[in-house]
Amino acid sequence: MSGPLKTEAIVLRSIRYGEADRILHLYTPHYGRLGAIAHGARRARSRFGARLEPFFSIRAVLHEGRGDLHTVTSVDTVAAHPALRDHAATLDAAARACDAVARLFDSTEPHPEVFRLLANELSLLSSDPAHARPANGLAFRLKLLLAAGILPQLATCAGCGETDHLRGFSAAAGGVVCGACEAAAFPLGEESYAFLVAALGRPLAEVPDASELALRQAERAITDTAEHHAQVRLRPLLRSAPLSESLA
Repeated sequence: MSGPLKTEAIVLRSIRYGEADRILHLYTPHYGRLGAIAHGARRARSRFGARLEPFFSIRAVLHEGRGDLHTVTSVDTVAAHPALRDHAATLDAAARACDAVARLFDSTEPHPEVFRLLANELSLLSSDPAHARPANGLAFRLKLLLAAGILPQLATCAGCGETDHLRGFSAAAGGVVCGACEAAAFPLGEESYAFLVAALGRPLAEVPDASELALRQAERAITDTAEHHAQVRLRPLLRSAPLSESLA
């Protein structure tokens, strides 16, 4: 990329650097994930103001610098999502959404659908704290797996193609498995399976809720898939508890 680069971006992370600068992790629709430095961003009279805080949607002008970091020369706010900072739950949900994008899409390969998905998620979290529930976060991650090309198979058994008695999940096999193929799988209840299907097929604003056990099983399916097929470990959304205890 030569000359100025004009792009929309979402600030995934903003890190203090030196006496007055900020290092930024940005996600863009056409350039993927970019690193940038904003010189003097922390000075009281900085021309950037507060526009480079995490979760801001911006329009930025970047110039290639030395190494992997671009230099921010101009910024305009598209959406600040101020309500995200009014509740600990929405702030945490937004941080985990940005972290999942950063881990699964850590390259300059363009994924406009991921940019739109993240922008939608941040808007939902800002509009209503109810969207900070774990079900929403899991649906967001499932849609990220789809964009990454590693969505688990849900319609039929990943081992033999059976359409009935889908009672387990195996990331190694590639998705849900039937009773005959579940030797290396963990149990996946009917409610968990129904949640995964609904979470994938519905918009983020319409994701159904489910029991804690169902959500924990769904989270394990999503986490195992990301780790097995993308070598990415996602931060947990639900408090950890041995699955066997919940099945007892």
